[in-house]
Amino acid sequence: MLPEIGRIDHAARLAEKVLAVVSNQSYVIEDRELRINPSIGISIYPDDGEDGVALIKNADAAMYYAKEMGRNNFQFFTQDMNSRAFAVLSMEHSLRQAVEREEFRLHYQPQLNSDGRIVGLEALVRWQHPEMGLVLPGQFIAIAEERGLIVPIGDWVLREACRQNKAWQDAGLPAVAVGVNVSALQFRLQDFPEKVAAVLRDTGLAAKYLELEITESVIMHGAETAIATVRRLKAMGVKLSIDDFGTGYSSLSYLKQFPIDRLKLDQSFVRGLPSNADDIAIASAVLGMAKALNLKVIAEGVENKEQMDFLFSRQCDEVQGYYFTKPLPAEEFARFVAQQRLAPTEAGRELVSC
Repeated sequence: MLPEIGRIDHAARLAEKVLAVVSNQSYVIEDRELRINPSIGISIYPDDGEDGVALIKNADAAMYYAKEMGRNNFQFFTQDMNSRAFAVLSMEHSLRQAVEREEFRLHYQPQLNSDGRIVGLEALVRWQHPEMGLVLPGQFIAIAEERGLIVPIGDWVLREACRQNKAWQDAGLPAVAVGVNVSALQFRLQDFPEKVAAVLRDTGLAAKYLELEITESVIMHGAETAIATVRRLKAMGVKLSIDDFGTGYSSLSYLKQFPIDRLKLDQSFVRGLPSNADDIAIASAVLGMAKALNLKVIAEGVENKEQMDFLFSRQCDEVQGYYFTKPLPAEEFARFVAQQRLAPTEAGRELVSC
């Protein structure tokens, strides 16, 4: 509270000082050394409010915007920001109801090898909103993570994906692993391996038919603890892959300590293939490194035959993307698998759906 402030830039300077002081020291709590990265929101009288309630509300909206901008920074309030904050709050309320009402659905996308055979599938969450229709994860996952809702959503996804995969196997579809994305908050829970074991036990799915997908940032943050968690999961027989590989900052010295099965080459490096020189260099480097570490590589976001041919020519093990099919609801996916056939082409063998 700065009643004597002269100019707006004075508030900015004070915010910078607070950031520097708070983030440059550690705090010992219950014998653990912790650091804090503040996010600061600023509202100015009278432009942003004529009373304390309005000023605090608008500063709070600005603070959440600071979090969205990467944390450890400050932001001033604007009316546009207030509208966005209201939309976020509305989305949060709807998400909480969605968790209670189980409004989420899973769509599945196949993963194929160079022979055109389905060797796995990825489960992708969708929100069946009662008014907005089918909502894609990019529109709600970030809010779910920010508001602490990602864990119950992730728990539901894990259980439903395992249940569905076991049901397909019982119905005679090929037995392959289903990939499930795991959030950082889920993975860092101390009892996460026990949760996975309970889901496998309850659904009857064999551990080898579950693949957990984690990002580089998850394993690099608290690497020693992450290694212990990964090893507990591997001891069960669960498969593990690093999702969106190449977008983070992996330490190879740590990477080789993780008993993982696959790297997933991010679609941002696939999009420019086979013409973009930078994408060619990155894709080739990832594939070469993976082979040296005895890891399989699956490329995401394959949208055309040229990309597929390039990747397989560089010994990429598996691919997935819209070139084969978009993510499908469970019933449509089952029909897709049942109807698939291989057909010869000039470039080799290519998946064709009837």
